[in-house]
Formats: sequence, structure tokens, C-alpha cells
Amino acid sequence: MRAAGVLITCDPAIKSIIMQIDSEKHDIIIEDLDETHLFVKENMVQELKKKVEERLKETHTPEETLPDSDKE
Repeated sequence: MRAAGVLITCDPAIKSIIMQIDSEKHDIIIEDLDETHLFVKENMVQELKKKVEERLKETHTPEETLPDSDKE
């Protein structure tokens, strides 16, 4: 029996994160289609979103805020 799947379109950087997450257990990706598309197990989509958000929070450094140009 084959798992139902969902096509995900993302940029290569996000795809790389998804590939890293999948490499831990090989339980998410059904097929790697090209540099911006993956076919993943439908029942893993919500968990995958959560894991990607966690990874992004771990690696994201907020940029400095720029001064308002209206103020002098």
C-alpha cells in the first residue's frame, strides 16, 4: 500500500532543510522531483512544517532595524 502524497514547491534552501529532516528517519519524502519540488507523505505535512519552522528559528538571525527615513 502506498502512502498518499502532497506536492511541495519551495526554494532550494528550504528543500535542503527538508532533506536534512528526512535524512534522520527517511519517513517524510516519497520522491525528490527536482531542485524546487518534493513529493511528501500527506500525513507528515503538519509535522514537517513544524520542524522546518523550528530549524529556521534556530538558524535565523534578525536583521538590524533601519532608522525611519521620515524622522530627522
